[in-house]
Amino acid sequence: MKPIKRALVSVFNKEGVVEFCQELDRLGVTLLASEGTGAALAAAGIQADTLSSLTGFSELLSGRVKTLHPAVFAGILARRERQEDIDQLSQMGIAPVDLVLVNLYPFGERPTEDPMDLVDIGGSALIRAAAKNHKDVAVVVDPDDYQPVLSELKQKRGITSETRFRLAGKAFRHAALYDSRIADYFAAGLGEKELFPEWFAPSFKRMASLRYGENPHQRAALYLASSQASQGLGAASQHQGKELSYNNILDLDAALATVAEFDLPAAVIIKHTNPCGVAVSEKSIVQAYIKAKKCDPVSAFGGVIALNRLVDKVCADEISSTFMEAVVAPGYDPQALGVFKKKKNLRVLELAAKQQPDASLVLRGIRGGLLVQQRDEIDVEEKGLKVVTKRAPTDEEMQALRFAWKVCKHVKSNAIVYALKNRVVGIGAGQMSRVDAALLGVMKAKEGTRGAVAASDAFFPFRDGVDTIAQSGVTAIIQPGGSIRDQQVIDAANEHGLAMVFTGIRHFRH
Repeated sequence: MKPIKRALVSVFNKEGVVEFCQELDRLGVTLLASEGTGAALAAAGIQADTLSSLTGFSELLSGRVKTLHPAVFAGILARRERQEDIDQLSQMGIAPVDLVLVNLYPFGERPTEDPMDLVDIGGSALIRAAAKNHKDVAVVVDPDDYQPVLSELKQKRGITSETRFRLAGKAFRHAALYDSRIADYFAAGLGEKELFPEWFAPSFKRMASLRYGENPHQRAALYLASSQASQGLGAASQHQGKELSYNNILDLDAALATVAEFDLPAAVIIKHTNPCGVAVSEKSIVQAYIKAKKCDPVSAFGGVIALNRLVDKVCADEISSTFMEAVVAPGYDPQALGVFKKKKNLRVLELAAKQQPDASLVLRGIRGGLLVQQRDEIDVEEKGLKVVTKRAPTDEEMQALRFAWKVCKHVKSNAIVYALKNRVVGIGAGQMSRVDAALLGVMKAKEGTRGAVAASDAFFPFRDGVDTIAQSGVTAIIQPGGSIRDQQVIDAANEHGLAMVFTGIRHFRH
């Protein structure tokens, strides 16, 4: 147990700091503050010594230098068990500091003419010094710790070694996160040159502890990248329903990525991270949802839905007619929310279109390491498609092919997607054989595939895949091409009277 006799306070975020210091003052703690923090405390009638009274220097360079002085850091770093340290402090007239309360300039969190103005030097040094000497000094960097620290001070007349150790670990993580943000800024400035640096240290903040992971015996938590905390599911507001599970979050992310492909009113239904229904409509969002659900109504049961338009009562009624785990959309009218309230367990999330995730890196853990790649954001324009068969696609077939290709990117490999111009009719996902994926897609097509088109996420290694698709009544195929047997595959398409186009782009999703 270490008593707190003297505290140094220097914070940019002053939320709760006055109340915290008022309590310290009542407990008889001497306060030492930087000029800005000291002014805030003085305005509240709290007496605090200034750092300049200790160092003999006023803040320099418009505040760039205010805490960097031996008199400040000696009081923090002095080891209480070493008499020589205590004697040196006494000779210099420096009193030990027992508590350091610091938070940093908000680098990357607000616009500024020169981002370097928000690189905190003194604050980072104070945090590291106090955390290094946690055996004797408590360091607080998070306002959420104010009340727990005060409670311990009042109850135990000091701060326990366990608490100091916890706070020190949190402080070093806080400093590491801050440094990572700055490093990310420089990496972004270098663009492709620094896409994969020699040392990769992304920064994430825990936003929630989840009930469990994929299965009940696995623990899990949700972390958000500090650089994109205002995008994706982290920015979504939840209107109702149970807490999101690990699997819900995976499915919602997949749904958002898929629905973002479309400008027209679109509906996506996801099951186990794979689409089981996708459709667009020029009329309304409810028509898009109805068409999406027709693809595979059995698999849609218990799925996750993403919509790219405001949800009205009519659409909410349609969604509520089937058990669903979650729905995410840019907004809901009051009547729609009233409908959903009858489904208490349905998770209803709102995420504005502008907060959809942008292009970023994809991180995937492996045993002992991490795989990092760019997100698959590439698309292909119609002029980039190469017609390789005797017959070119009709305009309607081309529209359906491009629609199927957008969806195919979001289906686990091997993937075959059957579609009309505005909706998916069958999906073969995650098969080890491309022929099996083609057969599965036909089997899952409740309304049949005659007159539809097919998309394949990778080339056909043999003609048997095309033969299988042709037998289902499909009229056109879109695929990357690139197989050593491309000519055999093209010959098969010609034999069946199919139109086929090559994209030159593969969309594997493992």
